[in-house]
Amino acid sequence: MTQTITLSELPRNGGLYAKAALGAVPLPGGLSARKSTLPDRQVKLDGVKVDPDHLAAYCHATGLRFGDTLPLTYPFILAFPLSMQLVVARDFPFSAVGAVHFENVIERTREISLAEPLDFTAHIENLREHPKGLLVDAITEIRVGRELVWRQVTTFLHQQRTSLSGGPKPEPKPEEVPPPPLRVTRVDQKMINRYAAASGDHNPIHVSGIGAKAMGFPKTIAHGMWSAANILSTIEGRVPEKTTYTVRFGKPIFLPSSVNMYADKVDGGWDLSILHPKKGYPHLTATLR
Repeated sequence: MTQTITLSELPRNGGLYAKAALGAVPLPGGLSARKSTLPDRQVKLDGVKVDPDHLAAYCHATGLRFGDTLPLTYPFILAFPLSMQLVVARDFPFSAVGAVHFENVIERTREISLAEPLDFTAHIENLREHPKGLLVDAITEIRVGRELVWRQVTTFLHQQRTSLSGGPKPEPKPEEVPPPPLRVTRVDQKMINRYAAASGDHNPIHVSGIGAKAMGFPKTIAHGMWSAANILSTIEGRVPEKTTYTVRFGKPIFLPSSVNMYADKVDGGWDLSILHPKKGYPHLTATLR
């Protein structure tokens, strides 16, 4: 039977990061509460009202337009703490520390008004192996009354050895100079600090040079969902009301950097990408349909 955790307010990311850090510490005597299967658990939070000042700060940080409807990606930062509430549990199959955002799919059935109260549910499913570790999907649904208006699948990768590890690696794609971009965007620490403040995601890999190096990065890196939001500013006003936004994250954007932005109109929507300006490899590839 599914265990339901009913919350009265959004969890604070600071407390969740503390739980994640504690969850990475082995229990005394070599004991472990971690299971090999996902707990049958969900989180519910009803009646969330969007703070216009918070939305304005998010739009300022991402370059999206502030108005009386929510940008396509904005609910992600409201939903993220609910998913983290599940991932930081001691009986989850892996520690939240070391997990990275692998890909993201958002389905919106209509635009959401700033004034509408939102009901959230979140659960985790589809634990599976990958050559680089374990993958899980965090599913978040948002309803207005009984109407499903927004659904998201956030895939996390926890890097570790699995039965698929150690196989032959694909040949690396040759580096090539990318085509002329729609625009070039300069991404610096000040910009990412604004996003960290608006999103509540102060993960050290984004805001601390020391923290980034401790996690194996030579410099701080931009949030993947900052990239997913900012690229939408290239087609502002042309995002369909009913749409599916699929994002695959590539190599990180080290700070500071300049990146190439692309938006190509295709049948049924858009193909979007962010590429390294000299080597051409993707930081992000996405489709909007």
